[in-house]
This record gives sequence, structure tokens and C-alpha cells, in this order.
Amino acid sequence: MSAKAEVVITRIFDAPRELVFKAWTDPEDLAQWYAPKGCTVDFYTFDFRPGGAFLHCIRNPASHDCFCKGTYREIVVPQRIVYSLSFSDEYGAFVEPADAGMDPDWPRETIVTVTFTEQDGKTKLSLHQTVLESVAKRTGAYPSWIEMLERLAGELAAL
Repeated sequence: MSAKAEVVITRIFDAPRELVFKAWTDPEDLAQWYAPKGCTVDFYTFDFRPGGAFLHCIRNPASHDCFCKGTYREIVVPQRIVYSLSFSDEYGAFVEPADAGMDPDWPRETIVTVTFTEQDGKTKLSLHQTVLESVAKRTGAYPSWIEMLERLAGELAAL
């Protein structure tokens, strides 16, 4: 059995698609959920438009800070967001994954594609990331996505 070439996570949210999409488009909304349990996220730059860039830091009190940068490649409101994601320093300069404390098998850059589909008043979110599923599970990236989406569900339920 071969490992999947990408991570695929699907979740149904009991909220309208426009609301779920909006939660991905504003750094104040993202700050409420875009980090695993026990962690926080700070956005240094956030330019939500095709070609726009972002730089953020996920702060983990039990481990180390993780700076990431990326570029929005495609935005189709309220259906799809595609962005690149790689490790960086606090100034946005690229950092090799191993130098950032990641598994040496982690790719230099991944592409994250998030689609939002209306489904009987709810939203089906599908997240794809271009990294081997086995690597994502081994490094904790996969469970981190699950925790982040759980936090998002809690935020949406509170609205």
C-alpha cells in the first residue's frame, strides 16, 4: 500500500458557506482558530487577494515558534482558496524545513487548497495539502489541521 501523495481532510460545518469562507479571509477571524489547541497565531502580513502574501507565526508554548509565509494563488469567493505555504524566519525569508525543526521529508513548499460547498444549509469544507499523508501524520501537521478545524467549528457555533 502506498502513501497518499497529499493530505485530504473533509468536514461539514453547521454554518452557511459565506460565513465559513469569511473565517478564512480576515486575520482577526483567523486568530481565533488558525492554530492547534494550546497555541496562538500572530499575523505579521496579510494581503488576501490573488498574488497577495501573508506571514504568520504559530506560537506553541510547549515547543517553539513556527513562522510560515505564503502567497494566495487563487481566490474564488465563496468557493475556493488556494495558497502556497513554506517555512520562514520572522522577516519572511525562506527557511529550509529541516532548519525550521521539521521532518527532513517535509517539502520546501506545499500548496493548500480549501473548497467550500453548500450542502443543505451547511458547508462542506475540503482541505488538500501537497504533502505525503504519512509525513503529515508523523510531523503532527495532520492532527494540527484537525484541531484547527475543530476550533473553527466552535467559533462558528458561537456566532
